[in-house]
Amino acid sequence: MSDPSPSLDRRNPRPRLSRRGVLVGASVVALGGLGVFGAKWFNVTARAGQKGQLSVQQAHVAAKAGDIVLVDIRRPDEWEHTGVGAHAVPLDMRRKDFAQALLAYVNHDASQPVALICARGVRSRAMTARLTKAGFTNIIDVPEGMLGSGAGPGWLKSGLPVVRPE
Repeated sequence: MSDPSPSLDRRNPRPRLSRRGVLVGASVVALGGLGVFGAKWFNVTARAGQKGQLSVQQAHVAAKAGDIVLVDIRRPDEWEHTGVGAHAVPLDMRRKDFAQALLAYVNHDASQPVALICARGVRSRAMTARLTKAGFTNIIDVPEGMLGSGAGPGWLKSGLPVVRPE
């Protein structure tokens, strides 16, 4: 049975790892990477209520009252799967003219409050930064998303109404 710990060869003072040590090390690195990926994918560090963010309940009430434009930036297949939040505008963020289409939707008023929602708050956070750089001055993130994240249970589990996309 070989020793998995580094050993020293008197002729070559550099430590050597056994195959088992290399495999264990590679596994730890891979699992750590998956953990980081999973944390980002599920947005586990998000917290609702921070400046520039709304909970799904707040977003629903504000969109229903006409105080914000709520934009669902997910893909059409995602809209088909879950529906779109009531009072939300489905606008696929992958469109090359996304910023221009959004600007047209808000009557070319880049200061109008626009809240972005996606599945788990990862894409909406990134798009919030992108639109702010593009000149929008009142972009709000809904970090819970439709499916939930670290910020909360999300639109669907909160029992908020959805509509089927047209």
